[in-house]
Amino acid sequence: MGKKSPEDAGRRRRMMFRAFALMLAAVLLLPLVPYAVAYVGGITNPNPGADLWRQVRQREAPPEVRTQVQGVDTSVLINARGESWRQFRMEQLIPWSGWFLGGMLVAIALFYLLRGRIRIDNGRSGILVQRFTVNQRMAHWFMAVVFTILGLTGLVLLYGRFVLIPLLGPEGFSVTAAACKEIHNLFGPIFPLAVLLIMFYFVRGNGFRWVDFKWLAKGGGLLGGHASAGHFNMGQKLWFWGTLLFGLSLVVSGLILDFPVFGQGRPIMEWAHFSHGIAAVLFIGGAFAHSYIGTLGMEGALEAMTNGYVDANWAKEHHDLWYAQMEAEGKVGVAPGQEAPASPGSPETAGG
Repeated sequence: MGKKSPEDAGRRRRMMFRAFALMLAAVLLLPLVPYAVAYVGGITNPNPGADLWRQVRQREAPPEVRTQVQGVDTSVLINARGESWRQFRMEQLIPWSGWFLGGMLVAIALFYLLRGRIRIDNGRSGILVQRFTVNQRMAHWFMAVVFTILGLTGLVLLYGRFVLIPLLGPEGFSVTAAACKEIHNLFGPIFPLAVLLIMFYFVRGNGFRWVDFKWLAKGGGLLGGHASAGHFNMGQKLWFWGTLLFGLSLVVSGLILDFPVFGQGRPIMEWAHFSHGIAAVLFIGGAFAHSYIGTLGMEGALEAMTNGYVDANWAKEHHDLWYAQMEAEGKVGVAPGQEAPASPGSPETAGG
């Protein structure tokens, strides 16, 4: 045999390289041919594993299945909406409600700094008028105590992860949160009674009248001019009806959350949790303003809910229509066990 020339050897190497490249391309590309054909022809071949997991997660409507355990949502293996609620709670509810409550406190502080305490312009007369009965005051303070307990424990459950963990540590917060949860669930069923008592004892006189809208237009006298009002002004009436509205929302949603034995499914529980959180935050924000004006913000206001009586000058300035009615009925006087101060020119003040 003749000796192979260098050209033949080079040609052989090039052929071997091309054959190897074709084999490598076939190995890599041939498995992709069915997918290309399916894509061009519009053929779909769903992955059985993906379909199985999709049914487990039940992102769509749950299928018609039968289970040995009979009950609400027993055919739902994993509720994907729970993750949506968690994201809403962490990303919207907590930060937005925090800004709202913080804004309310800042607004109250600014109002106090700019306006100061609302004093009785003509000073105290010493003549008293009964404003609330014992039963009304008991209903009010019963609501205040129950609402405060529920509000504080609810705020711990809502914001404690961010506020208390840096202070108490994870273990301390865990104990605190567990205690708050039990207290909240214990006092929750008592709250409906508080709402019913408020409605029963304060609904009279809280109907809207034309004078209330005049009071609102004048900002309760803050925008200039005297704002007449009856037994309750427009601000108090709005707070009363807001108490009933928010209270009813909290009662219904709270009972759904506290007693998951009414046949409600998890979607209903999610909406109850949503409405409970929103109503509670709005209610607490309104309670900030109500508590301020009834204590530090207005001279003589707290006495109406402590001993049941207010000074006559306070009544004339803030509830003149009601005071005129009480005076016409002869109900303006002093509280039992108290003495009215001597009027100018009487023997007690004449120096005799």
